[in-house]
Amino acid sequence: MHQSFIIAIDGPAASGKGTLGRRLAQELGLPHLDTGLTYRAVAHALLTADEALDDEPTAIAAARRVDLRKLDRSVLSDHNIGSAASKVAAMSGVRKELVELQRQFAQTPPGAILDGRDIGTIVCPGAAVKFYVTASPQERARRRWNEIQLRGEDADFDDILADIAVRDARDMGRDDSPLKPAEDAHLLDTSQMDIETAFQQALRIVMQARTS
Repeated sequence: MHQSFIIAIDGPAASGKGTLGRRLAQELGLPHLDTGLTYRAVAHALLTADEALDDEPTAIAAARRVDLRKLDRSVLSDHNIGSAASKVAAMSGVRKELVELQRQFAQTPPGAILDGRDIGTIVCPGAAVKFYVTASPQERARRRWNEIQLRGEDADFDDILADIAVRDARDMGRDDSPLKPAEDAHLLDTSQMDIETAFQQALRIVMQARTS
C-alpha cells in the first residue's frame, strides 16, 4: 500500500457519497472524514452565535476553531445547517482554512477516505482512487425527505427538491473549487442503485488500485 492511501469521494447533496465513504472505511479499516461536516460546523457556530452567514472574517475565525474529533453528525445533519453550510462553503477564506485541515487528515498514514465536493479536484488531487457519486435531483430529494421523516420531523418534498436545486447551482457555480468530477474519477450514478450495489462496485475498484 502507498505511504498514505487516499480515497476521494465527491458528489452533490444526498447522492449517497457519505454512506459509501463510511462503508468503505469500515471495510478497509481506514479513517473517514465527511468534509461537509467541517463546513456545517462553521455554519452551526455562526447560527448559534446569531452571526450573519455572509460575515467572512467571523466565518474564517470559526473555521480555525473546527476540531475534527468533535464533529457531531446528529447535531450537524440538521437541514437548516446544511443550507447555511452551502453559503459558508462559497467563501474562499473559509475553504482555505478547512482544506488545509482536511489535507492533514488525509495525509496521515495509513491514509483516509474523504467525501465532499472538491476532494478529487482540490483537496487530494493525488488520491489513489477517486469517485464521483451522483443521482437524480428527485431521487436525492426523496432520500433526504426519508431521512427527515425517520428522525420524526416534518418536511415538504417540494421544498427539499427546490433546496437541492439551489444548493447544486451554488456548489457547481461558485468560483472557488466548484463541484465537478475529477478527470480520472470513477462515476457512480446511484439513481437506480442501492447502497450495497454501489459499495460492491466501489470496493472492486479500490481493491484493484491497492494491488496495482
